[in-house]
Amino acid sequence: QVQLVESGGGLVQAGGSLRLSCAASGRTFSNAMGWFRQAPGKEREFVAGIRWSGGNTYYEDSVKGRFTISRDNAKNTVYLQMNSLKPEDTAVYYCAARHGSSWFQGIVSNAHEYHYWGQGTQVTVSS
Repeated sequence: QVQLVESGGGLVQAGGSLRLSCAASGRTFSNAMGWFRQAPGKEREFVAGIRWSGGNTYYEDSVKGRFTISRDNAKNTVYLQMNSLKPEDTAVYYCAARHGSSWFQGIVSNAHEYHYWGQGTQVTVSS
């Protein structure tokens, strides 16, 4: 079992920055991590993914150039640095872990490919 705990959400003005953290504990065998978000009335959507080994990454188009996903293998922690935030980035952000080793964007961005989820952290961007 893997436990994931997110932190770092909050309220920020448009153009500001936040850094989310996701600490993994328990049986930490997983090949990759992802960040997803869900805004009110909308489906959960992929934001970014990263492999523990090698650090390969994928990003959703709307966050490319603004968000950076990274990991600290020694701390079993994944980060999401969010810069130039926009009101449309407002959502609950979730981190997730997957066992699968396949690394294709269609798989990495699919929420059904992830086995463990955190409780979520709210990010609110005011205009």
